Amino acid sequence: MAKKSKVQKQQKAPAPLKKRSHDSGDDVSDTENLVQELDEDFDEVAQLLGENVQDPEDKKKAIKDQKKLEKLQKQSEAQDAAIRPAVVAPEVLKDADDTDNYEFEKAGFSGPTMAAIREMGFSKMTAVQAKTIPPLLAGRDVLGAAKTGSGKTLAFLLPAVELLYSLKFKPRNGTGVIVISPTRELALQIFGVARELMAHHSQTFGIVIGGANRRTEAEKLAKGVNLLIATPGRLLDHLQNTPGFVFKNLKALVIDEADRILEIGFEEEMKQIIKILPNEDRQSMLFSATQTTKVEDLARMSLRPGPLYINVVPESDVSTADGLEQGYVVCESDKRFLLLFSFLKRNAKKKIIVFLSSCNCVKYFGELLNYIDLPVLDLHGKQKQAKRTSTFFEFCNAKQGILICTDVAARGLDIPAVDWIVQFDPPDDPRDYIHRVGRTARGTSGKGKSLMFLTPSELGFLRYLKAANVPLNEYEFPTNKIANVQSQLTKLIKSNYWLHQSAKDGYRSYLQAYSSHHLKTVYQIDKLDLVKVAKSFGFDIPPKVNITIGASGKSIEKKHKKQRRA
Repeated sequence: MAKKSKVQKQQKAPAPLKKRSHDSGDDVSDTENLVQELDEDFDEVAQLLGENVQDPEDKKKAIKDQKKLEKLQKQSEAQDAAIRPAVVAPEVLKDADDTDNYEFEKAGFSGPTMAAIREMGFSKMTAVQAKTIPPLLAGRDVLGAAKTGSGKTLAFLLPAVELLYSLKFKPRNGTGVIVISPTRELALQIFGVARELMAHHSQTFGIVIGGANRRTEAEKLAKGVNLLIATPGRLLDHLQNTPGFVFKNLKALVIDEADRILEIGFEEEMKQIIKILPNEDRQSMLFSATQTTKVEDLARMSLRPGPLYINVVPESDVSTADGLEQGYVVCESDKRFLLLFSFLKRNAKKKIIVFLSSCNCVKYFGELLNYIDLPVLDLHGKQKQAKRTSTFFEFCNAKQGILICTDVAARGLDIPAVDWIVQFDPPDDPRDYIHRVGRTARGTSGKGKSLMFLTPSELGFLRYLKAANVPLNEYEFPTNKIANVQSQLTKLIKSNYWLHQSAKDGYRSYLQAYSSHHLKTVYQIDKLDLVKVAKSFGFDIPPKVNITIGASGKSIEKKHKKQRRA
């Protein structure tokens, strides 16, 4: 660990650290300066991502065009036959083998769409695309299940774009397709794909998400957004409170990551959204990694009777990607950071994502690693949206580097060429594990590795992973290869006031998160050695912290006192 000069007790907060460009090695300014606040500069961000929203026509022309649109809608079946002569009947695509050589050129896409596909560098469809796109082009409702990284974003965006094109949607016709996404990051990612797909189309597209300026979004909606990507809460807000939002002509609804939408508490919002949106002649598509009772209920509400169910994951298959090498390491709490530091140093030229259990843990370890000259990016839910967006795209574009994050980035996001997934704090359950490791080995020929840290008392978690068809190997790290920087770490935390406060916040939030685990038989907070846990945060003695964990709160405080006296 690099030595630092003495820091006085009344020192100022350290200046924002500069992130090192992983592509060129040059220094770049703090990522806060790369993207301004969305609520102040939504127009600039929208322009950057390629939004093309035109001014509205006068009322008389809008009424005239609306009549034309209604006429076109009545003729849509005849138009479909003319526009899509090469559509393959979905019954043909029963087995995964049938999709191996299915090419985009044979699907009968319009000229503008096909030009965009070529520019994006795609020629052959993935299994989920080959099985999903033909029935969607034919107007069927679809309930889809697929592995993460399988290409489902294109699977639902391509038919949506073709639908708007075939009906000759214009801005004054309002919104014809809505895509609902669970998180802002995933919505931005879908928006970026839509931008590329619609590069040669005249139809408009936009995005409404929490964290952006609501008034600016409302103005965009009033001008007419044909394809709208949205998060549930902000979409419901506009549906209820934005008078200029025209959605009566809605022709398709896409619900992406439906299980995740429900998991994070948007069940009531989804019920209200579906109730508000018109459902006459509306095509719907619902995608979910897992099929739960709640997902099935949402499907019944949103899809027409008799939807086509598409599952490209065989039941006998393992739960994670084929090209993923998975392992775990057993490590005492006081050695966890030392092992992580050694691992990251040794793999400095790789692209790595490290998962932690809480925002304060991400904040502390991000500040610490940057301070000791191991550059990292950090991503967590307490950051402003502009910061999260900037960090996400910076890491996506990097060839190598380290991102430390909470589970806010664990679901749905497509980050290219990730070499390692490190689960420094263990996941809550097997589903979270699968979602985390899904950030690597993506695509049809993806490769990647994952490493999970477990303490001896947490080994029971392996039984749950085995039951979920997750294959793991135990990795061993020679103790003489682990950097022994504990004394330097302790001195640094003692001398640096700001890092000391951050470490204390991280320690407290780690205990809080640990006590909130659902698998109480595996994650037992009373079995934690708090002295060893504190050492991993740079403390010789566990700091006194206040945490709220219900009835066990008192026993934790007693344990603190006992171990501080030892």
